[in-house]
Amino acid sequence: MAAALAASGCSAIRENRGYIQDPVLVSAIQPGIDNQQSVAATLGRPTFTSQFGQTTWYYVSSVTGRRPFVSPTIREHSVLAVSFDAGGNVVAAEQSGLEKVVYLDPDGDETPTLGRERGFFEDLFGNIGQVGAAGVGGGGPGT
Repeated sequence: MAAALAASGCSAIRENRGYIQDPVLVSAIQPGIDNQQSVAATLGRPTFTSQFGQTTWYYVSSVTGRRPFVSPTIREHSVLAVSFDAGGNVVAAEQSGLEKVVYLDPDGDETPTLGRERGFFEDLFGNIGQVGAAGVGGGGPGT
């Protein structure tokens, strides 16, 4: 009984993130028929919009799962891209999924910086005697 109770505490936590897509509403968007107002009325506000080029609205949704004390992993991912022409009419509605997700593994190396390396004690005690020293601004007559 104790093992069953302990195992239930380690079950995965499922979280919906972003836009929750309804397949019926998504299939209702028709190129050449709908415009920006009808898409906004059907799907709501987009997750984000394109900043350059052709106007495109993106509806992004993800379902993640995680176990306690572990980073979450993406289980499902969907992006609906609705493109509009200059008149605001729907040109295309394209759906993509997990196949376009890119996992980045950052390099653990440090970025080199200009200057010299200072140790812990030099950082801690480096300014002793520097405040009010001659030739270092402040503290002199006529300032």
